[in-house]
Amino acid sequence: MARTVEIKINEDSRIPKYKQIVDSIIDDVAKGKLKVGQKIPSINELSEAAYLSRDTVEKAYKILKERKVIISVKGKGYYTAKTELISKINVFFMINKPSSYKMIIFNHFVNTMGVNAHVNLSIYHCEESLFINAIEKNLGAFNYYVIMPHFKDTDLNHVSFTPNVLKTIERIPKDQLLVVDNAKPEIKGNYGSIYQDFKEDIYNALIEGMDKLKKYDRLILVYPSKSVHPYPRRIVHGFRYFCQKFDFEFEILDEIYDDMEFESKDVYITIEEMDLVNLLRQVRARNLVLGKDIGVISYNETPLKELLGITVISTDFKAMGETAAYMILKNKKEKVKNVFKYIERNSV
Repeated sequence: MARTVEIKINEDSRIPKYKQIVDSIIDDVAKGKLKVGQKIPSINELSEAAYLSRDTVEKAYKILKERKVIISVKGKGYYTAKTELISKINVFFMINKPSSYKMIIFNHFVNTMGVNAHVNLSIYHCEESLFINAIEKNLGAFNYYVIMPHFKDTDLNHVSFTPNVLKTIERIPKDQLLVVDNAKPEIKGNYGSIYQDFKEDIYNALIEGMDKLKKYDRLILVYPSKSVHPYPRRIVHGFRYFCQKFDFEFEILDEIYDDMEFESKDVYITIEEMDLVNLLRQVRARNLVLGKDIGVISYNETPLKELLGITVISTDFKAMGETAAYMILKNKKEKVKNVFKYIERNSV
């Protein structure tokens, strides 16, 4: 008798139903829920049980056969096959928020890992309890654990780790751990890491833009100190250090307020997208010219900023994702600082 196959179908997802079937069966085989050589439902049986069209299930089974995940035996039905899937790399990938640039890291990681990897994405929204529960629930179920450690305390301040988070991470075998985006030397053992140095990165990036910055009277960092997904305070430390060392007048704001008191020859460095949008809206409403009356630099590159001609200071998210995958594929346990760039456009 065919084993009951629990197909996980998300009706609200834009992922095609046939692909959800493929991913669900591969996931069950990879985790041992479906054993090699075990019979699975026929196309008609699964179609009826999951309320899916026969064509949808047939397309999924065709893909699974091509990948040698299942085989069909004439007159008997479908069975899971003894394939390379058993040695498939299973990765638990944790990000702190679903921002566009975090997803760039994730997508390039997945693409570089290729078809021989199954990557499970988990988002914990900078919440200690969500992170700990996810790790404890999945400990031992994956070959690798990739984590982006960014948390918030009770005052919504950014912290890289908490004592409870560190205790949980110590339970992960270090040869299975890869820390991405943020680093913490307190983690013991030999593990891989590719990270940003938030203080040094902004400091060095602003030095690269020194020739343009010299024409401005004041540098203003818009740092959202009470964001739901807080940013490292090291960004502020690096900005302040740069301004003090090179004798720039500076100010640090929590946000771009409505009806800002603009002064000519100010340059704004924004971190959150909504602050950038609000700033540009007010600049245009007052007929100010970017790069002449007001300067704008944004933290973290996106395709839209490139299209709008906004100067950015940003880590290379594509490189971070690809390097993380390379470290797993080549079994590297190095500590690598990711590339950080000053990309000059017309806004300064």
